[in-house]
Amino acid sequence: MVLIAATVCTKSGKALVSRQFVEMTKARIEGLLAAFPKLMTGGRQHTFIETESVRYVYQPLDKLYMLLITTKASNILEDLETLRLFSRVVPEYCTQLTEAEILNQAFNLLFAFDEIVALGYRESVNLAQVRSFVEMDSHEEKIYQAVRQTQEREAANRMRERAKELQRERLEAAKRGQPPRSSGFGSGFGSSSLPQTTPSEPTTEKIPTTPVRETRTTTRSAMKLGSRGTDTESFVSRLRSEGDVAAAPVKIEKTVVTTNNKDVHLRFEERLNLVAGRDGDIQSFELSGLLTLRISNEQFGKIQVHVDNKDARPLQLQTHPNVDKEHFRTSGVVRLKAAQRAFPVNSDVGVLKWRLANTGDTPQPLSVNCWPSEGANGTCDVNIEYELEQEHLALADVNINIPLPAGNTSLVVHQWEGSYTQKGKMLVWNIPLINKQQKSGTLEFTVTPAIRNDFFPLSVTWTSETPLAMLTATKVTTAEEGNNVDFSQEISFHPDKYEIV
Repeated sequence: MVLIAATVCTKSGKALVSRQFVEMTKARIEGLLAAFPKLMTGGRQHTFIETESVRYVYQPLDKLYMLLITTKASNILEDLETLRLFSRVVPEYCTQLTEAEILNQAFNLLFAFDEIVALGYRESVNLAQVRSFVEMDSHEEKIYQAVRQTQEREAANRMRERAKELQRERLEAAKRGQPPRSSGFGSGFGSSSLPQTTPSEPTTEKIPTTPVRETRTTTRSAMKLGSRGTDTESFVSRLRSEGDVAAAPVKIEKTVVTTNNKDVHLRFEERLNLVAGRDGDIQSFELSGLLTLRISNEQFGKIQVHVDNKDARPLQLQTHPNVDKEHFRTSGVVRLKAAQRAFPVNSDVGVLKWRLANTGDTPQPLSVNCWPSEGANGTCDVNIEYELEQEHLALADVNINIPLPAGNTSLVVHQWEGSYTQKGKMLVWNIPLINKQQKSGTLEFTVTPAIRNDFFPLSVTWTSETPLAMLTATKVTTAEEGNNVDFSQEISFHPDKYEIV
């Protein structure tokens, strides 16, 4: 199909939101939209109108129309399927199908339209994928932001300690009756760490200071100069010096006390992509995992990690190029090839990756069965059941997202486990914990009007501190003597995509 434009308009032909997917003049698209209400005739049972050059495909949305303008050469069946997806997207972002709400959500609708159609051609996406793409939730961005915040906290902490040290030096000098070596922290820091004749020292520090310079607060000067220890903190220190400096120590104390990571810290992270059919068949399955090592004390740079693989499934294991691959294959020990080298300090290093693809007999972690039954007067009774298939897992904060029909519908929930909320045209069923002791539950509700296909695809999210692959770190030892090293570890298992279609 070649889609010319997608428009949400009133019955009089006034365009509220319109997105053109091919190059055309403004006068041309305005003329096409103005001609649409004139072509509407009473008593028509069709949802499309053809002219000599284009085809109008439309669907009523209360007092509005979802309108697609396509070429006459396009496939009418594909046009109607695309129209159905557009008609589900509009209620997804607009709680009420009114002109004011459409205009208020115009940008979100335009972003969603661009995810459905590119250059006039339909993209292979569903409603859940469109919603995910518009949200632009990036796991890599979260990691970057967390690393950035950690670096800022460390820089602010060093600046505070340096400020205290300089303050103590000034007080000791005052007690001994000695005059301060400089008028401010800037030149005092330079004279205590570098000789006055150092060529790299800025010449401006040799100029006698003025009384105005004497009146600067010690807190601001300390925040500026505490960052001279390393180049990586200079940018952060300049940002801190322009903001509210007094709030920095309080923020640091709140964060530092919550970190329980030891000098050797291991992180197991697993991400799952799974698409299952309505009958329980797995259409796609891919598990990817990464073991990350972080060393905070350089005396533990030369270590080796003992990994125990109790998984009977065909896991594809891959070590870092600098890790002794043969030694890991024979004994399950992660260590560097070069014995004289050490792991980097204060850096997250990925040392082991694993992958598990669908082999036909791989059970899904959590099975979700949806049974919609159409009744009289357009009602639809829906029964949804979940069951934990792999009992070694413990899934927390499980959300099962169930699409609801577009338009004005009534929802009545009869039975549920956990809790549920309705967010727009989505019913979110939340279960706080699913484990071996609480492995199954049901949700029953009735929607009017609805059909069976309205409740798919379902999507599932959770967080877990138990891995799907049975890989564990049994111990960490020094590479030379083999002495045990105390270590901490964390495990994260979550789905990137988990859908029942």
